[in-house]
Amino acid sequence: MKEMLKVENLTVYYGYVSALQKVNLQVNEGEIITLIGGNGAGKTTTLMSISNLVEKTEGRITFKGQDITNLAPDKIVKLGISHVPEGRKIFPQLTVYENLIAGTFGRPGMSKDRVQELMEQSFTLFPRLKERTKQAGGSLSGGEQQMLAIARGLMMDPSLIMLDEPSLGLAPIIVEEIFELILRIRETGTTVLLIEQNASMALSIADRGYVLETGRMTLTGTGKELSVNEDVKKAYLGA
Repeated sequence: MKEMLKVENLTVYYGYVSALQKVNLQVNEGEIITLIGGNGAGKTTTLMSISNLVEKTEGRITFKGQDITNLAPDKIVKLGISHVPEGRKIFPQLTVYENLIAGTFGRPGMSKDRVQELMEQSFTLFPRLKERTKQAGGSLSGGEQQMLAIARGLMMDPSLIMLDEPSLGLAPIIVEEIFELILRIRETGTTVLLIEQNASMALSIADRGYVLETGRMTLTGTGKELSVNEDVKKAYLGA
């Protein structure tokens, strides 16, 4: 598999507090990679560091062989990394259609034909959004808002989409739907880096996973290997 994203010795401090210490991870083309860990482990900080939304103390990040460690966030988006943050962060006053179009703003110069293709792809993946194109984003259910947030991220036409806690606060039946959608997103050719507190579901669909504990990477392996690891089971799988 061809390497897409590489994070080396990533170290981040918030003031005097250590958030990440020499974190290393790799994402290859076509993979679903999950990052699991408890609250405050540094999962969100890792994604924000890749998007260069937090200041790094040390480390190097490359994407498709290009050093993006200190690249401006908007330029990172243009290279093909889409970041769907925790908490959905849709535009509640805008319609579903307007929210989706807003997703293309990070990729200026995209042709009208490509925008239309991406819109059709979003409606194929998320048929409920097609039924609600004229509805305000804020009037959607929690699950539909999460679908809209992911669809808006895909409207950036990314090679890599980073999802931060997509199942947070959703009913179990909707959680299953979201994870099925993540598998379908990978089938469209988009690589996925997933942060998820529902470790069991995340590991069930991931090719590989990493375990973060208080800012340090403590374990890595295939999704299957980690799901049967006794330490992981005790800490994250309720076993």
